Amino acid sequence: MNEVETIGKKPGLPRRLLASVLRIGGLLALILGATACFVMQPTCSSSPSTLRANPERLKEHVRTMTETIGTRYEKQPEKLTECRNFLIGKFRDAGARTEEQSYEIDGREFKNVRAFFGPEKAPRIIVGAHYDTCYEGDNIHNTGADDNASGVAGLLELAQLLSKKHPANTTVELVAYCTEEPPYFASRDMGSYQHAKLLDKEKVVVKGAIILEMIGYFSDAPNSQRYPVPAFKLFYPSTGNFISIVGGVGDRNLLATTKKAMQGSAPLPVYSSCIPRSLDFVHLSDHRNYWRFDYPAIMVSDTAFYRNDNYHRSSDTWQTLDYTRMAHTVTQVHQAVLKLGE
Repeated sequence: MNEVETIGKKPGLPRRLLASVLRIGGLLALILGATACFVMQPTCSSSPSTLRANPERLKEHVRTMTETIGTRYEKQPEKLTECRNFLIGKFRDAGARTEEQSYEIDGREFKNVRAFFGPEKAPRIIVGAHYDTCYEGDNIHNTGADDNASGVAGLLELAQLLSKKHPANTTVELVAYCTEEPPYFASRDMGSYQHAKLLDKEKVVVKGAIILEMIGYFSDAPNSQRYPVPAFKLFYPSTGNFISIVGGVGDRNLLATTKKAMQGSAPLPVYSSCIPRSLDFVHLSDHRNYWRFDYPAIMVSDTAFYRNDNYHRSSDTWQTLDYTRMAHTVTQVHQAVLKLGE
């Protein structure tokens, strides 16, 4: 073969196949990388917080709600009242201004508990959690330690931190909702819907709403973490030892700011998901109702039944929770509130 023939000859089939594979692989890597950056919202870390939540107080609050008060079903008005009185007392002990928001469902009265820090009339940050539990039948005594005494205890401990430091020119409202669980879930009878509707009626400027939905269960066991979409395993850990932030694409700024403030402020890994609100599994808590009124809202969660097999069972007890990591979560949320309030 002469030199002219060599120059004009195409690369061999193996080399062309290899080049094609490399191009496809590079394109897939680019797509996955871009998807990961958008979905996971990676951000820088903050400095460790000097104010730390108290795990023993969190344990005491969860134990009171699950053992002393017990089940908090929608057909147990006396239990719901007992729980509200407990919450109001603790909020007031922390120096918060408190009030109850009443609403009716089929002629029955229910109430949200509200606690305020900061100016009375200013842009507002909402942090919420539901205090009712889910009735699963007469044979299941569901006292709801993780779902959602953990979130409500988080509100009470957050009140303690806010009593020491809260934003100067922003109102922080902590709200404990009733009627989150069935038969009211996904309806306008949810306590969080009633609350969001009230904010809209009063034309409150809301910087963002952060919902604490199950923040107490963690596991170091291999493969203890599950996901609603198998592809998530490409981006997230298989071990359930982190806290998760979930929001819609429209909440990406709130999500990114919150994550940046939470990461590094306490020794607990933080992962986030910024995904379309149209996906059903993104709606599984009270943040959904703020979206209806165009308020940015996200959920902070231990991922619920994707990790905790005690979900809606009698085994969801105060002894199963990790109060040290739960305290880290509350510390991190406090830092997020301070950052959002700037």
